[in-house]
Amino acid sequence: MIADSPTTARSSRHRWPAAAALIAALLLPGCAANYAKLTRKTPPFQPPATAANHPDTFVRALEAARPLEKHPPHEVVGLYLDVAANASRSLAANPADETARATYNFALARALGTLDQLGDDPWAAPREFPGAAGGWVLKARPDPRPQWNPSLFRFTPADVFELSGKYVADRKTKDGLGAPLVATNRSGEFVGNDRYAATRTVFYGVTAVARFRGNVCEVSFEDPLATESTVFQGQRYPLAADFTTPLAMLLAHAKPQKMELARLLNPGKYAETARLARLQPYDPKKIPIICVHGLKDSPATWSPMINALRTDPVIRQRYQVWFFSYPSGYPYPHSAALFRKELDDIKSAYPDHQNVILIGHSMGGVISRALVTDAGNSIWNSVINRPPDQLGIDRESKRILRDALIFNARKDVARAIFIAAPHRGSELASNWVGRLGSRLVRAPSTLMNVSQQLKNTVTLDADALAFQRMPNSVDTLSPDNRFVRAINRLPVAPGIPFHSIMGDRGQGGNKDRTPPISSDGIVPYWSSHLDGARSELIVPSNHSAHQHPQTLEEVRRILRQHVRR
Repeated sequence: MIADSPTTARSSRHRWPAAAALIAALLLPGCAANYAKLTRKTPPFQPPATAANHPDTFVRALEAARPLEKHPPHEVVGLYLDVAANASRSLAANPADETARATYNFALARALGTLDQLGDDPWAAPREFPGAAGGWVLKARPDPRPQWNPSLFRFTPADVFELSGKYVADRKTKDGLGAPLVATNRSGEFVGNDRYAATRTVFYGVTAVARFRGNVCEVSFEDPLATESTVFQGQRYPLAADFTTPLAMLLAHAKPQKMELARLLNPGKYAETARLARLQPYDPKKIPIICVHGLKDSPATWSPMINALRTDPVIRQRYQVWFFSYPSGYPYPHSAALFRKELDDIKSAYPDHQNVILIGHSMGGVISRALVTDAGNSIWNSVINRPPDQLGIDRESKRILRDALIFNARKDVARAIFIAAPHRGSELASNWVGRLGSRLVRAPSTLMNVSQQLKNTVTLDADALAFQRMPNSVDTLSPDNRFVRAINRLPVAPGIPFHSIMGDRGQGGNKDRTPPISSDGIVPYWSSHLDGARSELIVPSNHSAHQHPQTLEEVRRILRQHVRR
């Protein structure tokens, strides 16, 4: 964790603009990226290409209900329920009628979307709406789980949005029965005081299924990440789903890109953002995947991978997605210590959770590496030449150092995947660009206190430079950093399989340090490679290898292989 003091950088007025440009281009990619944008639209009804069962009848019925401006909303709800009920009867007669199914889905989405426009809570009690046969009584199917009470949420049809943006351009859906919706909590507070929810405002994909009995329409809100099918009219149908729109709404609401640079430059200000969170309800039967982002990044960077993995039914059934978020200006051994504490906390909250799989990108990869390494006291002894009990610093500072430098592999980690991880550092962090970038990072007061006390008490080797300050994240990515050198003398703990994925920009190159060097532009192969990997894959990508299609497929393969074993 302690860094040898960098050589004083030559400063001149003409080098600072160049440094700023290089730091922005190399260390801080994508600062101004638009991650997700949603544009409202009026969705058209699109009969399936195989439509064969009187499609004109359904189209006329839908067109009669469409002019919303000509009817009060409560009448519109009834009109669409009429159409959905007629389509339901057609499905009862012919379960293979794809046009009836498409009509049912579309009409139900329109009914529930219009219902949401009424503004009050439509699910607190059954409500009556006019209909062709005298009217409908609309109610929600009871759910024993209090956090799934429909009265807690507003429901927006997913098909009313056009999606654009860096992370949600590839919209992933699943064909089937039901109206895909996005559930948003009405209160804006954590549902059920769930401290592990990703954000206070929930954006979760559900699928509505309406079952008609007489003049009663009972709607169930089903989770496409928990169930693959639903029984309707005595037949089992795949459950329809939209996996991307909830992610897009979350990104557009949270705007994580606005905090990414701030959390790098001033990590102490955002200390409370170091936390584990999940994107779906906890399920003890599912294996937690914990994604760990890199330098100047946030959990948003995993959106393309999450989006892709959720299209796989095996992964939907067997895994749940979590992430570890942290201010990326911290020295990464400190971030790893915070990660361990969070894992201890979820073990207390969910003692029945299955062992986790870590997927770390860039600095998230080396943080994950620290969780699967038996270090004991060896790194402490390499970095500080005095036993902990003989170190004359205050208790809190000693705790911070011990947590960062003395550790063993987690027993609750089943597998790790490292993507573009600078295990042996990146020369970018140690050259003049990295040194200037390092100076922009403001040390938190807690670590500054540790630094000051160490400066007064610790003497390094005779051939080492004097200790000047506590390193930050950029410093701890240098190949010359003492922690980096020490941890790379240790293997990954036996019994924890791991995999490596790295990019070479499609340019190939040498795997050692002789030019031309294989590199993703930030991290070279010689740094990402670890002996003993169960698999290693080089993809034609830049440093954002965790978003490359070949990486997504490789991660899917590894996860499927894991559950087979």
